[in-house]
Parts: sequence; C-alpha cells; structure tokens
Amino acid sequence: GNGPAPTVWVRRESRALGAGMSTKTLTRADLTEAVFNAVGLSRNESSQMVEDILEEVCGALSRGETVKLSSFGTFQVRQKSQRVGRNPKTGDEVPIAPRRVLVFRPSHVLKAQINGVEVGASDEED
Repeated sequence: GNGPAPTVWVRRESRALGAGMSTKTLTRADLTEAVFNAVGLSRNESSQMVEDILEEVCGALSRGETVKLSSFGTFQVRQKSQRVGRNPKTGDEVPIAPRRVLVFRPSHVLKAQINGVEVGASDEED
C-alpha cells in the first residue's frame, strides 16, 4: 500500500465492573475484524496479517529478544534462577527449577490511557 498504515483502533465495551475492569476480552477475531474494518484488506488477508504479527512477536520472544512497541509497552524474557519454594499447605521445601518468564511493562502512554488521562503524541517511552 501507499503511505503509512492507518492506525487501527478497536472499540472496547467500557462498562465498569469493580475497579474499572471490563468483562470484554479482546480476541484474535476482534483484532482481525479491526484490521478488516480499518485497512480494507479481505477478511482472510486481515486474519493472515494478525497471525503474521503475532508470529513475529512470539518468534522474537522465543529467541530471547525484547519486543518494544512504542506507546504500548515492552515484552521481555527474563531468566529466573533456581530457588527454594515452600508448599503453603505442608510447609515442605520444594526446589523451583530455573526457567524463563515473560514480563510486560506498559508504556506511560498506555498507563495514562487506561487511567483516562490524555497524553500528547510527542511523549514516548518512559
């Protein structure tokens, strides 16, 4: 296509539950629908685009790379070393194996957005 890709906004139902939580869950199908409506690709092409993006993100994380999406946040794989945990029921010590964990750190733009605060477009990562 020509020019920059249009921004894809997904309308979420914002009926407040408890601490501002919504019951709505955004799915692959919702993302596909949003791409379909915003970009004008066919439903199949939109679905493929969503799959390709997710595959790219998953691949990078599997390789231990950091995924940084400006105004959204950063996904990072962290190595956790072995440690001794405890079974809370019995109090027995149990070794917890070393493992890799995935952490997501939201950008300050996203944090402001979920709190209903407007942030200028010039603001980038914190």
